[in-house]
Amino acid sequence: MQSKMNRKIEAELLGMAEAEEMTGLSRWTWRRSAYAGTVASVKIGRRLFIPVSEVRRVIAENTRPRLQDASK
Repeated sequence: MQSKMNRKIEAELLGMAEAEEMTGLSRWTWRRSAYAGTVASVKIGRRLFIPVSEVRRVIAENTRPRLQDASK
């Protein structure tokens, strides 16, 4: 029973504020992208959520490769 209580639960969905904090993109940018269909989203009641996997995808797609060391 103790092992069940110690398990950490990871969120699968992020609110707009959490997505903004994780990426630096404004919550309004996330909302616009969600309603335009360029990012996946989940609407529960009046709240809009972005799946963590979608935030990670956006970060991965916008990551630029590191430049080679110029001093060599």
